Amino acid sequence: MASLSLRNVTVIAHTPLFQNLNLVIGEGDRLGLVAANGAGKSTLLKCLAGLIEPTHGDIVRSRGLRVALVEQDIPDSLLNLSLHDVLLNVLPPDERENQAWRVDMVLDEFETPIDLRTLPMRALSGGWQRLALIARAWITEPDLLLLDEPTNHLDLEKLFKLEAWINAAGYRAPIVVASHDRDFLDACTTKTLFLRPEESISFAHPYRRARELLDAHDSVAQTQRDKTLREVKRLRQSAQELRNVGINSGSDAAQLKSAQIRRRADALEQCARAVHKERPGEIRLGNRGTHARVLVALENLTVQAPDGRKLFAIPKLDVAQGDRIVVLGRNGAGKSQLVCLLHKAMHEPDGLAGIRVSPSLALGYVDQDMQQLPGKDTAHDFILSRFRLGDQRSRAVLAEAGFSVEKQKLPIAKLSPGQKARLGLLALRLSEPNFYLMDEPTNHVDIPGREQLESEILDTEATCILVSHDRSFVKTVGTRFLLIEKGRLREIDGPEMFYETVVG
Repeated sequence: MASLSLRNVTVIAHTPLFQNLNLVIGEGDRLGLVAANGAGKSTLLKCLAGLIEPTHGDIVRSRGLRVALVEQDIPDSLLNLSLHDVLLNVLPPDERENQAWRVDMVLDEFETPIDLRTLPMRALSGGWQRLALIARAWITEPDLLLLDEPTNHLDLEKLFKLEAWINAAGYRAPIVVASHDRDFLDACTTKTLFLRPEESISFAHPYRRARELLDAHDSVAQTQRDKTLREVKRLRQSAQELRNVGINSGSDAAQLKSAQIRRRADALEQCARAVHKERPGEIRLGNRGTHARVLVALENLTVQAPDGRKLFAIPKLDVAQGDRIVVLGRNGAGKSQLVCLLHKAMHEPDGLAGIRVSPSLALGYVDQDMQQLPGKDTAHDFILSRFRLGDQRSRAVLAEAGFSVEKQKLPIAKLSPGQKARLGLLALRLSEPNFYLMDEPTNHVDIPGREQLESEILDTEATCILVSHDRSFVKTVGTRFLLIEKGRLREIDGPEMFYETVVG
């Protein structure tokens, strides 16, 4: 049976990412890897794949173990190859002619349209590029498949395809998945590893049940730590009292006993390790407020594709204060086009035909690729020039958002996708809007960040229109749900009905 074992594995990058990690990955395992952005998920996957060596410890692979890693970014060398050739070229050269049928078989498993198979990778959507990389890894029939953020760029239809494929995979090869998508982890994994710099913890359960057990573990650990620290305080008080007695009476025995108690208190304090706290960086929102009841009114509006094709019509729609509207629809239905049209209208003094905007509306906008961020500026210069907070305050708010001094000095274009997302959400908060227009705001945001964003939207009673494929996020924040279907926009009771049609 193919397997991989980690023995006291530690990786240090300035500070420990994780340490003394012991883990066995074997037949049939579906392991979810959970941690905040930058906490070592991708690094651990590269260690498992043999691309980098850990700082300490051993990784033991069964003889001949074949490992395939699907990383987040598509290699430049593949961009000009057709989807078919991307898969074909990963086969050994002497097998390509006779084994080409395997390419079509794997593409059929992913229900890949025939016309896409001859297109170059650079012409495919981000979602199909992700599925192509997964199919490319799968065709090699690895003994262990490693997936790094496989749901990035996937629309709901492809997301459900990937979930179904993982759950129906034709053999028992283990799969390790690093993801921030809570529903995806629940659907596709049976074990969960929470990666931490002090002590990583695993449970033989999918994410949500494992999270409950982790919270209970941390609660017990915090209770024990508090109890230990109270005992440390009591011992030190006793040691001080004995020391005073010894000094006043000249008793060497009392002094000796005092020193012994102090050493015991020091030893106990050393054992009372701090309980792990997620530090994802602050995600906070503001609400400037307005007396207007209706912030946006749409009437007899037609939404078109960039080439002028009619996508759908909106007879009438009012967005009132406190509405949190989720726009649903299949890929290409026009969700992002609606967001772009609203964004344009909110920058026009008189709005656009069919769109009336309240004069008191203050817009907060998030693009799914964070294209509103100036790539050449540093994070510090962007915040300083855009919001005029002064040098020290700009550094402070960036630090609160999780940006180290070094990261603040980097050009925005060189930041990771997760860091760009945090910077975009920080700018959103500093602009003090009373209306949020958000297209995939959780893209590249880790689980603690997503949960904090959900809480902020609820706590500030934000008014918003949003598009998201994060099912947990949609369910938590949405109050109204609009479905684009068959050329029209209609309101539905909840997202579940739409999800069922996509799965079907």
